[in-house]
Amino acid sequence: MPTGLVESEKLEKPLFTPSTKADQGEHDENIHPDKVKDICGPDLAAQIESIALQVYSEAATYALERGLILADTKLEFGLLPNKQLILIDELLTPDSSRYWSAADYVAGRPQASFDKQYLRDWLISNNLKNAEGVKLPEDVVLKTREKYEEARDRVMGIGAFAPKGKVGVKVDAGEAGIQTDQVTDSVKNLKV
Repeated sequence: MPTGLVESEKLEKPLFTPSTKADQGEHDENIHPDKVKDICGPDLAAQIESIALQVYSEAATYALERGLILADTKLEFGLLPNKQLILIDELLTPDSSRYWSAADYVAGRPQASFDKQYLRDWLISNNLKNAEGVKLPEDVVLKTREKYEEARDRVMGIGAFAPKGKVGVKVDAGEAGIQTDQVTDSVKNLKV
């Protein structure tokens, strides 16, 4: 790590920080990248690192175009029976990633995030971290939900974060795209 970094400061280039999957309910164990080589061999370790950094970099660029900083994210990999590497589990959600508002970002201090940190902070401030049977107040539930939904809407470009324009099709350089103010309706009617 470079010397002199302050809290929340952007690194010159993304870091690959692997961990091993823990049993359910336990915390994953952070490991040194060299340990990945010991676990799965140098070729597969290099492939995992390369793909992880590529996914992060592309997602960070995409998020920044939508006013979000992708501070970090967790990617989980697995192997098919034929030893093909696959990306598994959730990807780039507020549960697996830390998003910050680019407009509000200031290095040197904690950042407000669009993840479960708000809920963690509430539990800690009320001496309820790791307590069982906690009943969350409705305002805490709503605020947590709002944060997740705002991250989703920003990333997907829907709701208040939808591109503005007229309904229609724009054709440019052989590419076609729908431009609409009714993005929510389009998403609701999307057939997958």
